[in-house]
Amino acid sequence: MKKTIIYTGLALITGLFVGYLVFSEGENKTEEAHAEHNASEDTMWTCSMHPQIMQPEPGDCPICGMELIPADQSDATIAGFTMTENAMILANIQTTIVGTSNADKSVTLSGTLETNEELNAVQSSYFAGRIEHLFINTTGEQVKIGQILATIYSPDLVAAQQELLTAVKLKGSQPKLYQAVRNKLKNWKLSDSQINAIEEGGRVRENFPVFASNSGTVTEKMVNEGDYIDRGQPLYKVANLSEVWAEFDAYEQQLSNLKEGQKLYISVNAFADKTFSGTIDFIDPILDNSSRTTKVRVVLDNRDGKLKPGMFAEATINMETTESEQISIPKSAVMWTGERSIVYIKTNPNLPQFEMKEVTLGSEVGDFYQILDGLQKGDEVVTNGTFTVDAAAQLQGKKSMMNQNSTDEDVAIQMNLPKKFQLTFKPMLQDYLNLKDALVASDTTLAKQTAKKASAKINNTDTAELNQMLVSHFKVIQNKFKAISASNDIAAQREEFIILSQNMIALVSNFDEIEEMYIQRCPMANNNKGATWLSKNKDIKNPYFGEQMLGCGETIDRLPYKN
Repeated sequence: MKKTIIYTGLALITGLFVGYLVFSEGENKTEEAHAEHNASEDTMWTCSMHPQIMQPEPGDCPICGMELIPADQSDATIAGFTMTENAMILANIQTTIVGTSNADKSVTLSGTLETNEELNAVQSSYFAGRIEHLFINTTGEQVKIGQILATIYSPDLVAAQQELLTAVKLKGSQPKLYQAVRNKLKNWKLSDSQINAIEEGGRVRENFPVFASNSGTVTEKMVNEGDYIDRGQPLYKVANLSEVWAEFDAYEQQLSNLKEGQKLYISVNAFADKTFSGTIDFIDPILDNSSRTTKVRVVLDNRDGKLKPGMFAEATINMETTESEQISIPKSAVMWTGERSIVYIKTNPNLPQFEMKEVTLGSEVGDFYQILDGLQKGDEVVTNGTFTVDAAAQLQGKKSMMNQNSTDEDVAIQMNLPKKFQLTFKPMLQDYLNLKDALVASDTTLAKQTAKKASAKINNTDTAELNQMLVSHFKVIQNKFKAISASNDIAAQREEFIILSQNMIALVSNFDEIEEMYIQRCPMANNNKGATWLSKNKDIKNPYFGEQMLGCGETIDRLPYKN
């Protein structure tokens, strides 16, 4: 009996222990299964080559077919977009922390040395006649006040001298007549000593000298020996170069940093080791509408004659810095889109996540822009590879240079395209249309060759006349042609074609004259975000899917735009 009780107790204890193990393991398995279920529900899957792809379950990338990988959970919630580390390295994307410490606190102006107009003079003849002899025959000669410049035969002056000799004889009886004749000669700038010499000599002088009334350098000889001249006709232009003007072109963004009386440090190419200083004497109140600049003038002492009008000059203005000064960013960080100025900031210091920001620009200070609104100290802004970041934003349907509202429609931007640029660009438009046809045919090799042909043309295009907004679009087009010409994958070529088309439409829509063509759109391209392209044919031939979905799309507009 005793043994039975003991065995029963041991069996009970063993049963409780086994039961504990079974139920404990079951609970753990249930919890693990529940956790795995929750994890699988929360996990998003993306493509390492196309981070815009976000799916709730694993599978293949709908663009390139690569196997999807789990996405970082933070990626699904960011306001901007993510780029791959690979793309960051290939595009050499660099960022800078926003602040004022790295800004060059100086403004640089370019210009030339000019003659001081206030010291310029025109040497004229005070009587009509024929030039008998010139004593100054070349420009650049120095003249001094009182120096003989020319001798002139003047019939009027001969007659006036005869009147004087007659009036001298009647001086006692008709003093007023005598004085009137002398005054007549004085009006022709004859001196008292010259008039007295005529009286004392008792004879008429045929050739009269013209004396210099100003000292300086002859900058223009306006007559020759034997010329007949009228009274008051210019003979020479004379410039006094003891002072010269340094005239600089200041852009309107720089004007807020300039004021009269401000000190400038000036250098000229001829004296690289010497710096001249002066203060701003005058700022032209009228802005040149074509160059968007105004003249800033500095008077420089030139008594030693080293400075020559026509020399190129560069001026530097050191700006006083204060704690309250506006923050500054490098010019390379800013992209212009018509009336908007945009930058890209890195939203996560540890991940390649970016977001577009519109900013209000202030003054231009050296290689920096002051920022009036849109950024704050500590923001990390993209300063190199900006176009690549913008292209990634466009591809993912995020706010970008082309797309300020994060929609899938292209934004019509008003541009003023130079005539010369339009003529140069038209052959590249035809290359673009040929590239579109190659993608329609899913011909990777032909697409590559066509893009390479366009790249060669676009690399030789002169962009000197383009403003920054046009250069922004042009560089994106340049980069996309290059990327397509380097790719052997039709899916990758079509992906680059999305951004290429957006920027081509932006430029071509602003041509003054263009053959009729159509803006067409496929709503299923670009991961169902939609994508556009240009075509000469109204019939839809989809470059993003080729034969798979050749007729997918619609015509959304026609060029040139109709009122």
